[in-house]
Amino acid sequence: MAKGFGGGMGNMMKQAQKLQQQMLEIQEELSKKTVEGSAGGGMVKVIANGQQDILEIKIDPEVVDPDDIELLEDLIVAAVANARENSKQMMESEMGKILPAGLGGLNIPGFGK
Repeated sequence: MAKGFGGGMGNMMKQAQKLQQQMLEIQEELSKKTVEGSAGGGMVKVIANGQQDILEIKIDPEVVDPDDIELLEDLIVAAVANARENSKQMMESEMGKILPAGLGGLNIPGFGK
């Protein structure tokens, strides 16, 4: 009986290692893919990678008003939030390709922040 159990555990370990390797490959791919978030009708754009790292912020000069810095700050925060959400959705979509149904939404270390 113990021998059969050991074989099952060995198989489970191989499956876990395969899944771990696939997750690492997806994580590498996600670091190279980008998404865009925006606010103010595209006046502020934020580029993030699939790991929710902010890579670039673009601001249309028309939105820069020295008398209303608060608006610009709000637009930047909104664009960053939008980019991070888009990045999170991309990550969950990619993870959903390898995880069994229902597990794609799990908080897996190394994915997301």
